[in-house]
Amino acid sequence: MPLERIDSERLWEGKIVTVGRERFRREDGDEVTREKVWHPGAVGIVAVDDEQIWLTRQPREVVSAEASLEIPAGKLDVPGEEPLATGKRELAEEIGKQAAQWEEIFAFYTSPGFSDERVWLYLATGLSDAPETEVDEHEQIEIVTWPLERLGDAIAQCEDSKSLIALLWLAQRRATGPA
Repeated sequence: MPLERIDSERLWEGKIVTVGRERFRREDGDEVTREKVWHPGAVGIVAVDDEQIWLTRQPREVVSAEASLEIPAGKLDVPGEEPLATGKRELAEEIGKQAAQWEEIFAFYTSPGFSDERVWLYLATGLSDAPETEVDEHEQIEIVTWPLERLGDAIAQCEDSKSLIALLWLAQRRATGPA
């Protein structure tokens, strides 16, 4: 018998996350309770052209960061919207770009010990200006074009996990070539 969820209790619901507990029965019969944060998931975009990667800097008040260096990204917060569609929307909203080619890199859980948040990473190439889109009035996003020849400096300045994973992937791909 595989892992079985036997109980789920939601204790608090916010705009972005829900917090609670779940109880599981393991294959050996042991039962465990785990605190859990439910999250809708997110996408991150590695937007590159021949010479640069497009990044953002924005305040992240939760960690007291005035200017977090990150890849363009956003939550899966539109009901029924697939991750790729979210990526296309977020690329336009955050940096005003669209891409002719999209490639899913991979998806990963950000912290599976307590959260079900999953992030899908995409490579976006063939960039051009996107039609104007609505921007969240509370977002303060600075668009940063970063030379690919200085990718290591971006990695050194970045503290955001999805962005670090994406930048390290890009550095590896540039070193070894596409698979």
